[in-house]
Amino acid sequence: MRAVGESAPGQSPQLRELTLHGNRVSYLDEGAGDVLLLIHGIGGSSDCWRDVVHRLSRRHRVIAVDLLGHGRSDKPRSDYSLGAFAVWLRDFLDALNIHEATVVGHSFGGGVALQFAHQHKEYCRRLVLISSGGLGPDLGRLLRMLSLPGAEIALQLIASRPAIQVGKALRRRALSSGQQVTRYSETLKGQAALSNRHSRAAFLKTLRSVVDHRGQAVCALDRLRADLPTMIIFGDQDRCIPVAHAYSAHEAIPGSELHVIPGVGHQPQVQCPETVARLVGDFIDKSATALSWRGARQGLRAVPA
Repeated sequence: MRAVGESAPGQSPQLRELTLHGNRVSYLDEGAGDVLLLIHGIGGSSDCWRDVVHRLSRRHRVIAVDLLGHGRSDKPRSDYSLGAFAVWLRDFLDALNIHEATVVGHSFGGGVALQFAHQHKEYCRRLVLISSGGLGPDLGRLLRMLSLPGAEIALQLIASRPAIQVGKALRRRALSSGQQVTRYSETLKGQAALSNRHSRAAFLKTLRSVVDHRGQAVCALDRLRADLPTMIIFGDQDRCIPVAHAYSAHEAIPGSELHVIPGVGHQPQVQCPETVARLVGDFIDKSATALSWRGARQGLRAVPA
């Protein structure tokens, strides 16, 4: 493995690379201490976590990976299902000699995190779900439409629109609704990524592995782990995945934490990274205390009378 560039204190995290199963994998790796693994959503990349990585890496080792088919990682003709990504992430952690992590997933990445926690329990110390998929069937119209046959043509048309036109349209929308213009930067990055046909193919294979015209086709509510410290973060203005999914998951996981952030949409880690980093940091501290107390209790019970 090699670092594309080392970041000095106070600078933005720099991408590193390793080769896994013959494919190039790009990732951010900053800080030291307990490991946090950050997983982005469909069409995204580790870029969406940069502001969170910067804050959390002051106390933890934070790794944000570009999933296969996304960002600067290779985009082979491959299996892009939740189960395949869960195995791929296990192998990625093995390549870094990491055997346990707090897993943080956004959107589709939340679904991957849920599958990872189900398949590879021994690797998962805590779970943080941000605007997570896999918690119910409901989904925004655009992604349902893009799962249909012929979406390849629509994606190519979207990607071919000049970025300046898209940027102006997003800016007008933001100003008319009183929202911050910067929250749409990820949309522009996603459009640029889809200009590559291999990226479009990977995007559609990933999307169609979990979505059809009726919505999300995969639900993990019957596989949630009560024994795993879990926190759920959603924005109350999410137009992609309804916040009702957060409440149902919170109810289904005894002892889970739920934080619904007012005025925030589908990307809390982009829109309010300071809040997300604070919530994640506090959750790790509280759950570490609880896990230590539980371990001490179990040790006491194990002492022969």
